[in-house]
Amino acid sequence: MDIFYPVKLFADWLTYRVFSIAPETMPAAAVNFFIYDTIKIIILLAVIIYAVSLVRSFLPPEIVRALLVRKNKYAGNVLAALLGIITPFCTCSAIPLFLGFVQAGVPLGVTFSFLVASPMINEVALVMLWGMFGAKIALMYICSGLIIAIISGIIIGKMKVEGLLEPFVLATKIKAESNVAVMPWKERRRYAADYTLDILKKVWLYVVIGIGIGAWIHGYVPTDFLARFAGADKWYAVPLATLVGIPLYSNAAGIIPLVGVLTEKGVAIGTTLAFMMAVTALSLPEFMILRRVMKTRLILIFASVVGAGIMFTGYLFNAVIR
Repeated sequence: MDIFYPVKLFADWLTYRVFSIAPETMPAAAVNFFIYDTIKIIILLAVIIYAVSLVRSFLPPEIVRALLVRKNKYAGNVLAALLGIITPFCTCSAIPLFLGFVQAGVPLGVTFSFLVASPMINEVALVMLWGMFGAKIALMYICSGLIIAIISGIIIGKMKVEGLLEPFVLATKIKAESNVAVMPWKERRRYAADYTLDILKKVWLYVVIGIGIGAWIHGYVPTDFLARFAGADKWYAVPLATLVGIPLYSNAAGIIPLVGVLTEKGVAIGTTLAFMMAVTALSLPEFMILRRVMKTRLILIFASVVGAGIMFTGYLFNAVIR
């Protein structure tokens, strides 16, 4: 039985009994979707964030930097992308750590692998995609996001673009500290609980707004409306979705509910995931912050390489999943 079946019963009870909304109507579909998905996603987030934050307690920034500096170039890209999964939820919050990696002497290509992976394939994305699309789509997305992050970092690293960083970035070097105090398990659990509450306080509104928009589309937007403009048969749908996503800014909690509903309404899965990747990994606020530490040319290189990877992934998903 579905572990969230009690949540479904609760959503049905609220929708049809408490709110007295007639079944098989557009308001019922929207309200039921909103209640069910909001409760389900909040539960999943709490469980997964707590588990991931326990793992994170073993990986202070100093140790992470030291590990990345010791690795060979390609192994460093892989490790940086994997570490991106258990780091902050949006690109803007990952940029300070990205800057710290550069100043610690971590190769630039490796730091870009981290910067791409951090917002795109964190625990929030995994949980919400799993809840909305199932394990197969979630794992395929995680794998494709890792590949994009790794290859993007390798390409940028081979281009030798360190000269496009602002001078102050390389002028300040940070020494990694190897002797980190051992944290008792009691403190780790307290840290995980506090971190989970802190993150939920920061993202719950994104979850509610995102699911609310998704619920409205789920209940009121005709299926053919979006499918007509971004259907799988439109060759330009993937690049259009990628370009439309760049000016927007959200984290996974805010965008995935909308992605789920767009898919239900007939928009191809690869197109909606390309849109999601562009919103989370490429955004104007991110570029504005990056401009403080790097020149415009490097930002354009970064956006072009990652954007190409996103579009390739979108076409691949559309070809494989029908």
